[in-house]
Amino acid sequence: MIRRATDADLPRISEIRNGVRENRLSDPSRVTIEDVKWFIANPGIFVWEEAGTIAGFSAADPRNASIWALFVEEQFEGRGIGSALLAEACAVLAGHRLARIWLTTEPGSRAEGFYRRAGWEVVGERDGDLLLEKGI
Repeated sequence: MIRRATDADLPRISEIRNGVRENRLSDPSRVTIEDVKWFIANPGIFVWEEAGTIAGFSAADPRNASIWALFVEEQFEGRGIGSALLAEACAVLAGHRLARIWLTTEPGSRAEGFYRRAGWEVVGERDGDLLLEKGI
């Protein structure tokens, strides 16, 4: 089930974000608790909760038309959770009447394939990551 995240979810969101094996943050201080709290209070950060456990989360940033985060814990992958969370994040951006949205991901990662299958197009690079865009 998808729901909006709350402050009580912060530890689990951090655990999932910091536990990934791809798209790891080279500098974990780049994503702060204050950043996550902003998404909780504003457009929304969404979590997928199953049997009381948060399996993944997504966040969209209407300030710059980006998908800020999409992460699913490895044991929950392959079940459509990422697709559902991505759709929720895209809906946030669509609600702001944005024509094109963007995200970045690590080249050659499973995430790159996931986004390409979802219709995202590589349009360049940003800080060593692929820059992908999609019209909404």
